[in-house]
Amino acid sequence: MPEGLLAGKRGVVFGVANEKSIAWGCAQECAAQGAQLAFNYLGESLEKRVRKLVDEFLPGSPVLNCNVQSDEEIASFFEAIKKEWGTIDFVIHSVAFADREDLKDQYITTPRANFTLALDISAYSLVALAREAAPLMPNGGSVVAMTYYGAEKVVPRYNVMGVAKAALEASARYLANDLGPKGIRVNCISAGPIRTLSASAIAGMRGMLTAAEKVAPMRRNVTQTDVGQTTVFLLSDYSSAITGEVVHVDSGYHVMGLFGFEAE
Repeated sequence: MPEGLLAGKRGVVFGVANEKSIAWGCAQECAAQGAQLAFNYLGESLEKRVRKLVDEFLPGSPVLNCNVQSDEEIASFFEAIKKEWGTIDFVIHSVAFADREDLKDQYITTPRANFTLALDISAYSLVALAREAAPLMPNGGSVVAMTYYGAEKVVPRYNVMGVAKAALEASARYLANDLGPKGIRVNCISAGPIRTLSASAIAGMRGMLTAAEKVAPMRRNVTQTDVGQTTVFLLSDYSSAITGEVVHVDSGYHVMGLFGFEAE
């Protein structure tokens, strides 16, 4: 049996919430291609979910507490990984949060504190994780973060999360420039809407899925597997000269304009 694209590589995955998480879909595809993985969790309830998944499908993988809002916990997480493995080859960032109430009405109603919280967890965490991960990548590596089309265009009710994702994409470009000389690449995947635990907080999610399936050139929604396979590519040596990019995995939805218009 041929070796996988990630054979011999080790990486950490941030953001698994349950079996429907994009992060978990990415983890499964990476493991199938030969990667060794470590995971974070936040809080007792998520620890139980993550450990159950890992024990069932990827037994032996490290599962460690890490709140991405805490520089101290991030440092401790990577120190533990260093003791376990010495070095790593990649980081998958699939972390985002906004108050549910801010995803129901207009963006203009976003309270200052909630804006700060969304930007901290959804965007700054990439900077903080990359800073601690980079020293563990002496031979180069890859960082992949998850974003969405709402970073580029207005998506009703995506609101502050769209702003946070725009900051995430900009951060990825600046990190790509900072870390490029070290051989570390930083890219984003802009996935189409997928029904996940975090997505359920967005009012009108069902409508987003329906619209994407109707409008996208491929006339279908994307899956966790679609995103996971593209993640494998961006983590592999086959993407060795790609950095600072936002790769759309959305069945082509982002290329369309003037929705609902039929040319005569």
